[in-house]
Amino acid sequence: MAEIKQAARPLSPHLQIYRWSWTMAMSIAHRATGVALYAGTVLIAAWLVAAASGPAAFDTAQAIAGSWFGRLVLFGYSFVLLHHMAGGVRHFIWDMGKGYDPQTRMNLAKYSVVFSGGLTLLVWIVALAVR
Repeated sequence: MAEIKQAARPLSPHLQIYRWSWTMAMSIAHRATGVALYAGTVLIAAWLVAAASGPAAFDTAQAIAGSWFGRLVLFGYSFVLLHHMAGGVRHFIWDMGKGYDPQTRMNLAKYSVVFSGGLTLLVWIVALAVR
């Protein structure tokens, strides 16, 4: 029986070939924050169920959310939410046909981290000041 020759095809590129860049990291971060938002939404739904269940359940939920760990989770959730929003704005800019040159792409990726971190701190400073 004749042997079948395999064509010499190029291998698909993998992570060892690419040099990490800001845009690559922010693409992965955008996907990760999307997944994290699902978990945070479950926590918000649990808080709403506790609020609808009565004062005892709501007091328990508030005690958990008000603990140091609960506030850390809420801080992380707010950062994830704002970072995902910043990534969405970055994608919207690209959808409008702008920002495709390499320097603008890198700046959008870098500043999305600065924007989301700064806005998270601002939101928490205002929230704690109003409280």
